[in-house]
Amino acid sequence: MDEPEGARGRAASWPQDRARVRQLARWPPWRLHDLAIGLGERLRAWLAAEAGAGRLVPWLPVAFGFGAVLYFTADREPALWAGAVLCAGCGAAVILLRRQAAVFAAAALAFSASLGFAAATWKSERIAHSVLPRALFNVELAGWVETREERERTDRIVIAVHEMKAARLATPLQRVRVSVRKGTAPPVGSFVELRARLSPPLAPLRPGGYDFARDLFFQKIGASGFALGAIRIAEPPVQPGLWLRYAAVMQGMRDAIDTRIRAVLPGDKGSIASALITGKRDAISAHVNDAMYVSGIGHVLSISGYHMVVVFGVVFFALRA
Repeated sequence: MDEPEGARGRAASWPQDRARVRQLARWPPWRLHDLAIGLGERLRAWLAAEAGAGRLVPWLPVAFGFGAVLYFTADREPALWAGAVLCAGCGAAVILLRRQAAVFAAAALAFSASLGFAAATWKSERIAHSVLPRALFNVELAGWVETREERERTDRIVIAVHEMKAARLATPLQRVRVSVRKGTAPPVGSFVELRARLSPPLAPLRPGGYDFARDLFFQKIGASGFALGAIRIAEPPVQPGLWLRYAAVMQGMRDAIDTRIRAVLPGDKGSIASALITGKRDAISAHVNDAMYVSGIGHVLSISGYHMVVVFGVVFFALRA
């Protein structure tokens, strides 16, 4: 009995369909293999183009940042000597492999990453300090005044603690920031004795807000508060360090320049001029300060003002020379 024409057409196409199915079953590995080969060739071409033009150097800071990221992935605090040994080993490898271009580039990236890891470890070790866990209401403080800020209503000083006595105090702090009455802040470098009420650094007031505690931690300030009673300037039991003497000299120069500017330009004009030259912004009135920030030029009072003075000083001395 003869088969229908449609059935014969389907039967005749089965071998072709089976071959097509086998081909489709085979193509993914071959296509992926070709894709991998093409991608590898493209990456080698890109790398050759980067190396040929001498553009591999900008990858060093990327590797440095990668090393810092590795520090934050550690389960526990890495030892300072481990970062130093790793950095020294990678540096020796860079010197030994300097005549082999490809290996030298890889060694340089590894050395930059080890530098980032060592820098993060050293930074953590350098700023580690105690932080006040709870408020203390009657603390006896003795130490050197490191910085002094003149504010609109009160003054504020940072004390490098030499001696600290208080009930329920487990570990003495290194630095504290204390608010004092207006006009009573002692000069920088003075050894002072006072009583104070101290509180832990203030946490952010709202989610995503400014973190006062983080800012104070990186300044190695473990508590803040206000003075109780008078501040006594006493003879220091030991001589202050070189850094404190340098800070006292610099603060004296800043105060002299600030006094001269305000004598010539009274009011907010002198305060703004002093902020641009000496960095002392605390004497600017609140409404002028808010107006500058609302208008978008508040950054001029901070680091940009310092940059302006540096550029002006370079031009001034160059022309005078």
